[in-house]
Amino acid sequence: MSVDSILVLGVNHKTAPVAVREQLAFTSDPERPFRKLKEIPGCSEFCFLSTCNRVEVIFTSPHQQETIRAIKRFLFATSNVKEEEIDNFIYLHRGADAVNHLYRVASSLDSMVVGEPQILGQLKDAYRNSAERQCTGVILNRLLHKAFSVAKKIRTETNIGSSAVSISYAAVELARKIFGNLAGKKVLLVGAGEMAELAAEHLINQGISEVIVANRTLERAVNLAKRFNGKAVGLNELHAQMEFVDIMVSSTGASGLILLQEDVKPIMKLRKNRPLFLIDIAVPRDLDPKLNDLDNVYLYDVDDLSQVVEVNKAEREQEAVRAERIVTEETLKFLQWIEEMQLAPTISALRHKADTIVKAELARTLSHCDLSAKEIKSIEKMTGAIINKLLHDPIHFLKEEGHAQEDKRLKLDFMRKIFGLDLEAGKEE
Repeated sequence: MSVDSILVLGVNHKTAPVAVREQLAFTSDPERPFRKLKEIPGCSEFCFLSTCNRVEVIFTSPHQQETIRAIKRFLFATSNVKEEEIDNFIYLHRGADAVNHLYRVASSLDSMVVGEPQILGQLKDAYRNSAERQCTGVILNRLLHKAFSVAKKIRTETNIGSSAVSISYAAVELARKIFGNLAGKKVLLVGAGEMAELAAEHLINQGISEVIVANRTLERAVNLAKRFNGKAVGLNELHAQMEFVDIMVSSTGASGLILLQEDVKPIMKLRKNRPLFLIDIAVPRDLDPKLNDLDNVYLYDVDDLSQVVEVNKAEREQEAVRAERIVTEETLKFLQWIEEMQLAPTISALRHKADTIVKAELARTLSHCDLSAKEIKSIEKMTGAIINKLLHDPIHFLKEEGHAQEDKRLKLDFMRKIFGLDLEAGKEE
């Protein structure tokens, strides 16, 4: 297994707008990604990650071009993106770049808001889901566990988390910029998941007077509302509640829009056109983009949040530089582990070939000699010492430090050709 067999193929907030990303949401059938990826020839190991801002397949493959094409088709199978346009929205990392990318993702250096803590938990969930279905193996198990430890190391050794803001907090900062002071404002949370919970925590800290939670499952709404001394309502009461609130944060797992422009028009009349601030942090989107065309309705989606608040920007950037250095160091360590995995079979094959030749020649020679057991043992000991001395320099040459990854691969190929190791393997097969 060479490091170039490790790949990451995906779509994120940098490469594709939300209108494309929401078509890649895998919420209706959570088993489908694992089922489909297992069917792809050459996809030896894989981990499937799907969040609001990215969909990635981390995989290993010996037959890369065919596998890459199949994974692209899988990701965009339910979208209206034409096959010839797919490359406009994806990224592909291979080898050291793939390892580096994954470490950056785990450490939130590749997030919309650098330093946000959610992505690590999402990656751990993705790994657990993949591992439980026997989709990962030796390489990805090691790589993902190292990604988690790199993220932990960065959190411990830098202050990147202390000055970072989550997507939910960015939404709250935007609300504060629109309204000035949030004290006394009422907020309606649509959806009772983690994003809604985080938004509620940040809003309470900003002095919001009342939190109303609307959810399809009333029990979940009640449980979240209790935490903030708020009120729970069913999703069917959404329109009625919108007459009285100032802010609405929507983060459901719905597969389509839950609020259309024509739904809000009559509500704005009842509100006497009092400003309504809508934040859509769901992917796929919950709220109709046409809502922005209504007077005094301000709608922002997850892509808009990337342009919001630059809290402690200088400090975050400084800490990110330190974090990037850690990522680079840890990437090199993983490459060294892969290299050692590659060296071990070659060194073993080299010793095996030498031992086989010596044993065969000794047997042929000693069959014509009348020697004592002690003399035979001395000869065998001498030939063993000769083998070790002869192989010392070639093995040292293979293990030698200070060469680029490409040079090390060439050295490995060179040694296997000189000693005919691949020919020997072919004979055994």
